[in-house]
Amino acid sequence: MTELPVLYSFRRCPYAIRARMAIAASGIKVSLREILLKDKPRALLEVSPKATVPVLVLPDGEVIEESLDVMRWALNTHDPLGWLTEAAFDSHWIETCDGEFKYWLDRYKYTDRFSEHPAALYRKNAENFLAEVEATLSNSQWLAGSSAGAVDVALLPFIRQFAGVEPTWWVDAPYPRTREWLNAWLNSALFTKIMAKYPRWEPSQLCQTFPSEAPNPQTH
Repeated sequence: MTELPVLYSFRRCPYAIRARMAIAASGIKVSLREILLKDKPRALLEVSPKATVPVLVLPDGEVIEESLDVMRWALNTHDPLGWLTEAAFDSHWIETCDGEFKYWLDRYKYTDRFSEHPAALYRKNAENFLAEVEATLSNSQWLAGSSAGAVDVALLPFIRQFAGVEPTWWVDAPYPRTREWLNAWLNSALFTKIMAKYPRWEPSQLCQTFPSEAPNPQTH
C-alpha cells in the first residue's frame, strides 16, 4: 500500500481550512492527524518546532509548514477545478488578507485580549479590506477572475471568521455580494466535506484518511 502524506490540522483554523480545501479539490488522499492547539502532540513538534497548522509531511520526509505552500503542493500535483489560474498565489488579495486584514480581524474577534479599543473600531478597520472585496465582487462572481480560484479559497476562511464574530450585524452589513460569495462557498459540497469532524489523533491510533468518502455528518 502506498504511504500517504500526513497532514496535521485543526478543524477550525483558517489556515488549515484553506489547506484542506486545496487537498480535497486536488483529489489527493492524506492521513489526517486532527490535533488540539492547546495540547500539541510531540510528533508535530518533532517535525515542525513552530507547531502551527497545517503541517504536511510527505512520504519522502519533506515537511511543508505554510498553508499557502500546502495549497501550492496540492494544486500543482493535480488541479481538476482549474484553481491555479491567472494571479493564483501571486496576488495582493492574499498579501492583504494575511497581513492587514488578519491583524484587525484578530483584534475584532478577540477584543477581550485587545481591550484598549472597542470592537467597533477594530471592525471598522477590517472593513477597509471588505469594502475592496465587495467592490470587486460587484463586477465579478469571483475574486480570482472569470472562475473560482486559489485566491478565493485562500481568503474564504478569514472572511468566514469575520462574518462569525457578530452574525446579526453581518446579515445587514453593506456587503451583499460578499455575503453571496461567502454563502456559495459555505454551502458547497466541498466545504461541507472538509469541515467534517474527525476525532483527535492519538499516537496509538491509526490516522484517518482525508477526505473521507463518508465524513461525519456533524459538520457544524
